[in-house]
Amino acid sequence: MRRPSLRIPFFRLALLTLGVLLLTLPFLGCGKEHGAEIAGWHCPMHPTYTSDRPGDCPICGMKLVPIETGGATASADKASATGERKLLFYRHPMNPAVSSPVPAKDEMGMDYVPVYADEAGGGAPAVSGLATVEASEAGIRLAGVRTAVATRQRLARTTRTVGLVLPDERRVRHVHTKIAGWVEKLHVNYTGQLVRSGQPILAIYSPELLASQEEYLRARQAAARFATSTIPEVRRGGEDLVASSRRRLELFDVPQSFLETLESTGQTQRTVTLVAPASGFVTTKQVLEGMEVQPGMELFTLTDLSQVWVEAEFYENEARLLRVGQQAEVNLPYDPGHVMGGEVTFIYPTLSSESRTLKVRIELANLDGQLRPGMFVDITSGLESAEGITVPEDAVIDSGLRQIIFVEREPGTFEPREVQVGIRGEGRAVISSGIREGERVATRANFLLDSESKLRAALQAVQASPASAGTEAPPEPAPSGQQR
Repeated sequence: MRRPSLRIPFFRLALLTLGVLLLTLPFLGCGKEHGAEIAGWHCPMHPTYTSDRPGDCPICGMKLVPIETGGATASADKASATGERKLLFYRHPMNPAVSSPVPAKDEMGMDYVPVYADEAGGGAPAVSGLATVEASEAGIRLAGVRTAVATRQRLARTTRTVGLVLPDERRVRHVHTKIAGWVEKLHVNYTGQLVRSGQPILAIYSPELLASQEEYLRARQAAARFATSTIPEVRRGGEDLVASSRRRLELFDVPQSFLETLESTGQTQRTVTLVAPASGFVTTKQVLEGMEVQPGMELFTLTDLSQVWVEAEFYENEARLLRVGQQAEVNLPYDPGHVMGGEVTFIYPTLSSESRTLKVRIELANLDGQLRPGMFVDITSGLESAEGITVPEDAVIDSGLRQIIFVEREPGTFEPREVQVGIRGEGRAVISSGIREGERVATRANFLLDSESKLRAALQAVQASPASAGTEAPPEPAPSGQQR
């Protein structure tokens, strides 16, 4: 007799398994309802509004949804229980002053950032708005923080500015004619020509000069006749007449050599050659051959450049440090190795209202002619010196209202300090108060330390006043837990 088969068809087994799962699913749950606690309610569109009971959002009217203490909170509580990190609260990702005791989202949907006890720190900050920064050795290395030792030394403050070369006004000479006439011959023919004192510059024909020559020769003849007279007054009259005639020619700038030739020959000359009254370069030429000239007309301008002025401008805050007799170094831009020494000889009494600078005058010898008017030069001058505790100038964070330095109190711990900065120079700054000799200060990446310090100070402020550190109230709040 054939025994019956106990095998169950495959489709019947699948239906049986599905039925068992459907019967046991309500008892298993999804894990979200079981073990998840509700810490409050918040608006899904305005996460900054929270409530301790169900209700509607007073801003948009949407029904509040529960805030469950799962996910990040559970993991944070677990970490706290195991002694790893203690969770304090959650802060706004963009504004540390806004916080929440439970996870939330900001207006843009970004999650609030958890704040732990080791991040917020404790105690009141030594500097308002800043807190001590603690970082690991790896964090300091990645941030690029460098430190230097504060040392005591004498620091000299120097300043660099630009100067403009100008001619010495005391060495500029204008050449005029004191008589009317016509230029017969020009010995100086172009602008820029170097002229020596006593060198002929032009030959002029002047009827007045010709008449003065004849008058002088007649006076000499009359004086020769009066010299044989026995009357002293007559002899003296002849001598006075010669002297006055000669004096007239000299006042017309007739050269001494021309008078000697006139006396030796006894003959008048049609033209008179005028000579240069001083040495210098012809910087202005306003006469041509054949031109008629009148008394007072400017013919040439001669500029002696053997000594020049350099006008330099210093800022208003440096004006009190300038003094007459101060030494300065002048460097030529096209020849940096050539350095000339000068002296401040004059400080202008007025300040430029446009550039807020003060002009000083430096006199320089220019025998080799390397300094030319209109040229710019670099000027370095020592203003003052002081001795004290100095740090690299990069270590000072100057906000305009105060100066901050981060001092490495111990490895990995940087403390902000407000200091008073004295003079600066040679890449260092004198610290008059706020730091001691031998302490180490941050010289690089100190702006990263400043940002972290401000963030930690804000977190400390939130932790110190939890009532004021909560979420901002909505514009038109409604009673908590109000139902539609």
